[in-house]
Amino acid sequence: MVLTKEKCISMLQRKNYELGRLPKKSDFSEQEVARIKSFLGPWPRALEAAGVKEPKPVTRKQIREQKRILQKRARNAERKIIKKQSMAEKKGKEEK
Repeated sequence: MVLTKEKCISMLQRKNYELGRLPKKSDFSEQEVARIKSFLGPWPRALEAAGVKEPKPVTRKQIREQKRILQKRARNAERKIIKKQSMAEKKGKEEK
């Protein structure tokens, strides 16, 4: 059976309805669990993606951490651009 993201979601939703509780990994075969996790991420995130579990609330600390990570990535990208430009300038001076 070929699983797609949509089929994985419907499997989780159907199992949730049948059991009347959040589905556990043990409710599925190892192959199904691996496929679900490959499409939807770790088990708690997969349950959230299927709409059977409420998403974990985002805290202010998590927002600050995400902002810090994005700023750091932007600085690193800027440094790479500057480094490439200086390398190109050096190469241009050497050719003259």
